[in-house]
Amino acid sequence: MVKKSVEVLSRHIQRLTAAFQYFFKSESSSSLLLLACAVLAMLLANSPWSGNYEGLLHHYISCGFLSMSLLHWINDGLMALFFFVIGMEIKREFLFGELKTPSAMALPVAAAIGGMVVPALLYTLFNWGRPSISGWGIPMATDIAFSLGILAIVAKKVPRGVAVFLTALAIVDDLGGILVIALFYSSELHLTALAAGAVIFIVLQVCCRRKVTAAGVYILLGLSLWYAFLQGGIHPTIAGVLLGFSIPAGNGDGDDSLLDKMEHILTPWSAYIVMPVFALGNAGIMLDAGSLTGMASPIGLGIIAGLFLGKPMGIFGAVYGMYRFGLVTLPKGARLAQFFGAAILGGIGFTMSLFIASLAFTDAASLMTAKMSIVCASLLSGAAGAVLFTILGRQKGNV
Repeated sequence: MVKKSVEVLSRHIQRLTAAFQYFFKSESSSSLLLLACAVLAMLLANSPWSGNYEGLLHHYISCGFLSMSLLHWINDGLMALFFFVIGMEIKREFLFGELKTPSAMALPVAAAIGGMVVPALLYTLFNWGRPSISGWGIPMATDIAFSLGILAIVAKKVPRGVAVFLTALAIVDDLGGILVIALFYSSELHLTALAAGAVIFIVLQVCCRRKVTAAGVYILLGLSLWYAFLQGGIHPTIAGVLLGFSIPAGNGDGDDSLLDKMEHILTPWSAYIVMPVFALGNAGIMLDAGSLTGMASPIGLGIIAGLFLGKPMGIFGAVYGMYRFGLVTLPKGARLAQFFGAAILGGIGFTMSLFIASLAFTDAASLMTAKMSIVCASLLSGAAGAVLFTILGRQKGNV
């Protein structure tokens, strides 16, 4: 009986480890494609075809009774799939993963909160009393694909606990970003549409509790919820998150559940299609004197200071404080310096930061400045984190 229990436990551990390794590898490889698409977008924006590029993004496409520009279809429609996958990832982590117990949650949750609050405060300091204060949510985000991708490339021998910490932190960070979008970056609310959305969400919860496993039911209800939010004034990508929360996770470790199957099917689509297309549509930055000098504006300084300085300060400050006060212990083989490196990589805010910037600013000049500053801060954070992990990989020590 004891032997059988040990074998079952061993299988569960192997499955969790394999799932984490698959996720880690997919994020690291997708980050290369994401980078290539971002570079391509910048090349197009600064090429003789820039007019065609902008014209295509703002070309209106009709689908049934909806007509939106291609860029809006990407940001409001296609990104809903990205947020749907995030919703499922968050649910899995809280039910079966690294955020399952309060003790496991303590360090990444505290670090994520610190990594959101400090950057927002720094941005606010630069933009207090200005209309650009609306961009305070931009430097709060961490791009999980780029941060894990760089970690996988330059720190292959980093203790698994550090990689798990950065993954859990980014997932909690995504949840915080979702709440910020829902609460502070929604337009004028229309109660009738929102009431319809609330009814649809209740139906989703009933289906989840009754363990309905027909994927078509959730897809149909999810599309209806997306449309209700679009008409109701709440950003429709939030519907993707709520749908992800509503997918049945099963019992035990969640293997063979609808959540597990849909996540494995859709994660590659999100990583290799949705995010690269989003980068193609949103990373087209004009590299001229205006965009470069814009980084010295309150918007630019606030974003760069928030991501490059505020993120490591907030994340590592929380880690160091909890460790020194004996509230947590570091994972086996991990050093504080490695957590500082992870905190620096947390300043890569590319995907979610660009997304929030598109919601925060409606004028082209402010949005272009925000995009340029996000790219600059992300490059600085990625380079600094890579250098630190390279140095740490060549030395031994307890710090």
